[in-house]
Amino acid sequence: MSDDLTFEERMEALEAAVRRLESGEEPLERSLALYEEVVGHLKECHEILRAAEARVKVLVEKDGTLSEEDFGTPE
Repeated sequence: MSDDLTFEERMEALEAAVRRLESGEEPLERSLALYEEVVGHLKECHEILRAAEARVKVLVEKDGTLSEEDFGTPE
């Protein structure tokens, strides 16, 4: 698994691995390796999403004034 993959590439790899697992045609050892690959891609995708969320700001209007708040900040 390469650390140079984009989010989209990881999602495609994850989906392909899941399809292979769901086919039931892989031997047990290969199924376990695919499962580990899926878990790795999921972890990386979650990290990429967390990092993106941390960078997103929300423009909020309060009393006619615009201000930036972190994404997910409760009102």
